[in-house]
Amino acid sequence: MERTEGTTSHEDEDEDEDAAPVLASGGDAPVEEPAPGKGRRRWVRRTAIAVPLLLLLPLLAVLTALRVNYMGDPADGTRTRDRDALWLGHAWVDGRKKDADVDALARRLKDTGIRDLYVHSGPLEHDGTLPKSVYPKARWFIEAVHDKIPGVRVQAFLGDVLADEDSEGMLLNNPDTRAAVVRSARQVLDTGYEGIHLDLEPMPSDDRDFLTLLDALRRETRSRDAQLSVAAHQIDPLPALHTVFGLFTEHPKWWSQEFFGQVARRVDQIAMMSYDTAQPLESTYGGYVAQQTSLALEVTPPSTDLLMGLPFYYESNFDHWGHAETVPAAVRGVRLGLSRTDEDRANFGVALYIDFAATEADWRAYKEGWVR
Repeated sequence: MERTEGTTSHEDEDEDEDAAPVLASGGDAPVEEPAPGKGRRRWVRRTAIAVPLLLLLPLLAVLTALRVNYMGDPADGTRTRDRDALWLGHAWVDGRKKDADVDALARRLKDTGIRDLYVHSGPLEHDGTLPKSVYPKARWFIEAVHDKIPGVRVQAFLGDVLADEDSEGMLLNNPDTRAAVVRSARQVLDTGYEGIHLDLEPMPSDDRDFLTLLDALRRETRSRDAQLSVAAHQIDPLPALHTVFGLFTEHPKWWSQEFFGQVARRVDQIAMMSYDTAQPLESTYGGYVAQQTSLALEVTPPSTDLLMGLPFYYESNFDHWGHAETVPAAVRGVRLGLSRTDEDRANFGVALYIDFAATEADWRAYKEGWVR
């Protein structure tokens, strides 16, 4: 235990056996006066216990609330609306995948609710441009999907890292960069993609340049009868949490609920990345997803597809505890949030991240919990 400043210098005084006794008033027996250092050490010990408790109690309260939020039964009708999506890796458009792989994908997607494929076709350069050399087999893949998986759309999954003070990346406040992103979108739509799925991270809440970019992209996609979708950050689980964390980090994890709604009104689909939550238990993770689902439903227009992300991958670190962030917990959380907020919402689904890391257990949990 670390002592407070000044405590050590008094230890010899505290243990001085030659301290003079004093007489208690009205008595003859000598009574030893308490050494002043003992009171200070007692205070230090009590503080050492109290401070962790004061820090731990709010955390325990939050975890308890999330656990309670995971309780109850989802409504019977909260199943797939056939508007689900799957994020695909880059191998589908760079030449590594073959016809047999598309056949296997078609078998995998049979009898599911997946309507959209977000196939990684970037990344964008920091200036917003996109070399055609990074997606040489895109047209082949799009045509193969149309042939073997009819009714499923293929969208170009484009993204980049945003710049901050400590790293290089895309600068959205540069009009030339935003214009280049729009040209890149036009370029991939010319290739045959049926939509643009944009993922720029870490995106701060209330970024007006991002909204300006979405407005420009929406004009482009609407003129071609194509989709515009985005990967979205989670919403403040506590009021103004992104503002509080902004005092300590350059890029807080969350968006305000208002900003989430502003983004949702500018796109055809908004897919929340409802994973990497740092939740320690399946029950608290599921309760968190239920809360996020409700918060997102409250501000997403009925005309916009709201998709909640499912973790089709396994990691164990501070941001993502694999034993807690499971597909069954996420699906149950999604259904609970949908049941409590807008169980009849038609434009709603889940988005599975990501194909190359998914296990048979992930697919089984999705089908049994959400599709059947």
